Amino acid sequence: MAHSFDPPDIWAPFGAFSQSVIVGTGQTVLLKGQVALDASGQIVGEGDMGQQVRQVLRNLADILAPMGGRMSDIVALNQFTTDISAFMACGEIRTQVFSPPYPVTTTLEVAALYDPRLLIEINGTAEIPAARFTMPDTARALDG
Repeated sequence: MAHSFDPPDIWAPFGAFSQSVIVGTGQTVLLKGQVALDASGQIVGEGDMGQQVRQVLRNLADILAPMGGRMSDIVALNQFTTDISAFMACGEIRTQVFSPPYPVTTTLEVAALYDPRLLIEINGTAEIPAARFTMPDTARALDG
C-alpha cells in the first residue's frame, strides 16, 4: 500500500500530484516513456494535446494490467511536453485517471520528441501490491 505525504512546512500541491509517495512491500515496475501511439504504432490525436494525453495514460494502464496493476499503483511520473501551456490545460484528464494519493510528478517542457507530431511523453514507476502482482508469461529475466 502506498501513502502520500505532503509535508505541512512546504507548499501545498496545487494539482493532481503529491510531494512524496511512500511505497510498501510490493513489486516495483518501471514504466518506459509512453507517447500517443496506438497498438499498431500509429500516432493518435495529431495536434490535439488532450487526445494524446488520454492515449499515453491508456498505454500506461495497458502495460500495468497484465501484471495485475492499476493506475492507482503509479507512485511517480515524469512528463515531457513540447507545449507546457497546452499540457497544463489538460489537468482534468489526470483527475479522471488518478485519485489521492496522487503520484509524485515532474513536468518539463522540451524542444522536441522523436517525432514532431508527438506532444507528450510520460514515464513512471508503479508499486503493485504483492498479493495482486502476476508475472506476465512473456516477461524475460534480465541478465545481470
